[in-house]
Amino acid sequence: MDRLKAWVAPNSYKYSALPDSSSVHGREKRITAAVDRNRTTLKLLTGGLVFSLVLYFVVGYMRSSPSGSCDSAKDGFQCRAEISHFWGQYSPYYSVSSNISRSTPKGCEVNFAQVLSRHGARDPTAGKTVIYAALIARIRSSVTEYGKHFKFMKDYNYTLGADQLSDFGRQEMANSGIKFYKRYEHLTRDESPFVRSAGQFRVVESADYWTKGFHEARLEDRHSKSPDAYPYDILVIPEGPEYNNTLSHDACTAANTEPNTAVGAIAQATWVDVFTPPITERLNKNLPGANLTNKETIYMMDLCPYETVADINGKLSDFCYLFSKDEWHGYDYYQSLGKWYGWANGNPLGPTQGVGFVNELIARLTGKAVDDHTDTNSTLDSSPESFPLGRALYADFSHDNDMTSVFAALGLYNLTEPLSNTTKTPPRDTNGYSASWSVPFAARMYVEKMSCGDSDEELVRVLVNDRVIPLENCDADKLGRCKLSRFVESLSFARAGGYWDRCFQ
Repeated sequence: MDRLKAWVAPNSYKYSALPDSSSVHGREKRITAAVDRNRTTLKLLTGGLVFSLVLYFVVGYMRSSPSGSCDSAKDGFQCRAEISHFWGQYSPYYSVSSNISRSTPKGCEVNFAQVLSRHGARDPTAGKTVIYAALIARIRSSVTEYGKHFKFMKDYNYTLGADQLSDFGRQEMANSGIKFYKRYEHLTRDESPFVRSAGQFRVVESADYWTKGFHEARLEDRHSKSPDAYPYDILVIPEGPEYNNTLSHDACTAANTEPNTAVGAIAQATWVDVFTPPITERLNKNLPGANLTNKETIYMMDLCPYETVADINGKLSDFCYLFSKDEWHGYDYYQSLGKWYGWANGNPLGPTQGVGFVNELIARLTGKAVDDHTDTNSTLDSSPESFPLGRALYADFSHDNDMTSVFAALGLYNLTEPLSNTTKTPPRDTNGYSASWSVPFAARMYVEKMSCGDSDEELVRVLVNDRVIPLENCDADKLGRCKLSRFVESLSFARAGGYWDRCFQ
């Protein structure tokens, strides 16, 4: 492959402009790209990012984060779990409890592992960071007397950036790479994953840090004798409505315009008027003159997770202690409504936007060519160089909304009843669905294929953030697994293309 200068994906409509090569923490970056043949949008990121500041690890799986960190490779974020695990998609990754053992069943050996990962913890989007900054400025200019637990705000300055990973988020992704290596050690010792990334810079950077963690784990593995061709190649696929990209939802244009986009917002607005009024009243009592609205109460709550992940160790922000455990559960439900009705089963086009990735997954599991007419890039997927089959390890990196649609296309939450927008329903009563359980920062889905001595066919199972998802409509066994052929049959919605024809109406 020819090596070319650094390349960054075009800006997507919903994100701010991406930084140039000198603006991200002043680090030197070396991103080499390969232009694919036949005038496609393929970009191959070779080598990964080379930093002047070295990413550090504390040796070992259990202590892979900086000393004193709330985050670890094994269990994720564990400080004040009673509230920090209820920040919706802004929760840092944590290992979700599973009713089914997540260990490889006795007598079985995993021979295929696919991870689909969200990027690590980040600053707010550009639009939100402007809103938060203006809100804090207004409070500082209008409030002269602060309540007992609000006095920190008197000297608080809003300093968060926009769109990009925090150092905590970078460490999250390195930890994720370590965890993947450790979980599939019998495979990872001798093989490196084929890696793809959606084109937003923070996603590419997340993929790079993940490979760095994977590589560090291999170096520490004294049983690994295979030469490691690090830095690994990363296939970067641009985002935007003009590109076919199964790691980005932009190609389904109708899904990104009203009335489709309003479904989630309407559900959230209804719930806001149910659960925030007493909180808003208390905030205004302690911040006389602020005159906060119910929507601004949500913004105040947002500052808790964002300020927390802005700290390298994940030290909880003072904003987190302004709200009760029950109020955080209400906030988590607010975020779950947004994902469910915005991108999942509750949205008319939610599952359809994940169909292309599912059909690529089927191809990888079966070793057969991709059969899809939705948002797959046929040029990329027909080339063994850009879509190899027969590999044991695959790693893809994307966004929370896209992952939510993939989960819906896979039918992982088909047993979840439509979420009420007036009554809070905890994830244990929604068949395991919530934003924090499914798509926190650095979320990951593992799809495993395994051979077992007591089965005449390979078996498939799916884990979302360490929780084994009992598969549906494919005669799953008590361990949540289905035979490969039945699993593929159960994905008839995806194989038929979902409602792709409605994407352009």
